Amino acid sequence: MAAVRAQVASRLAAVSAFASVSPGSRTPFQRAALHRSAPRPGARVALVLSGCGVFDGTEIHEASAILVHLSRGGAEVQIFAPDVPQMHVIDHTKGQPSEGESRNVLTESARIARGKITDLAELSAADHDAAIFPGGFGAAKNLSTFAVDGKDCKVNKDVERVLKEFHQAGKPIGLCCIAPVLAAKVLRGVEGTVGHEQEEGGKWPYAGTAEAIKALGAKHFVKGVAEAHVDQKNKVVTTPAFMCETALHHIHDGIGAMVRKVLELSGK
Repeated sequence: MAAVRAQVASRLAAVSAFASVSPGSRTPFQRAALHRSAPRPGARVALVLSGCGVFDGTEIHEASAILVHLSRGGAEVQIFAPDVPQMHVIDHTKGQPSEGESRNVLTESARIARGKITDLAELSAADHDAAIFPGGFGAAKNLSTFAVDGKDCKVNKDVERVLKEFHQAGKPIGLCCIAPVLAAKVLRGVEGTVGHEQEEGGKWPYAGTAEAIKALGAKHFVKGVAEAHVDQKNKVVTTPAFMCETALHHIHDGIGAMVRKVLELSGK
């Protein structure tokens, strides 16, 4: 017991001596120790949603997984969505449009954001280190007209502006599931993945999207669901997510790979 008290007293004396040294007279080692103890600011990431629900908005599991991985990575997140009407409203119990019903993309996205959401028109790349777009049919219906027009689609003007701003600023952009079509349309020649190029017995039911990506002038890379493709030149990171019929944890892992690469590219 006496030995333990002596050890504790010795450590307390060392701490006291360290604290009493003036900043200017501290050794490089002491200054480095202080520097390491200071919290490092995380990346400021803009998350762009397209509604709430896989068939007419943001895929909720993808958005949630992105938020979890960003939180784990120490990122500071601000959520955005365009203040526009949805293309239509889908009854998710039937997979069919709800006749006579209309909803707003910003209002619906606020459900996922727990109310803390900002109009996409206010998003500026100057205020953030990276941007991430979850999938869900909202990316192809509300952020663009890809679901209707394919390679001839138009992209929401603020989505197009945001993609170009981040790209021109050399700041990374992450996209998953169907969302890579947005980058393929706006950033010509960009690399990306939506998974495999063959359906493989239904495992990749949306495999035809790979050909659409190519038709838009982008380069498609075959990747597994737990992988992410990194376009180093354009700082665009993509992962298949729910383009694959598989267990949820595999999708979660792929989104994690995408988020980690985006944070790495942000330098934060």
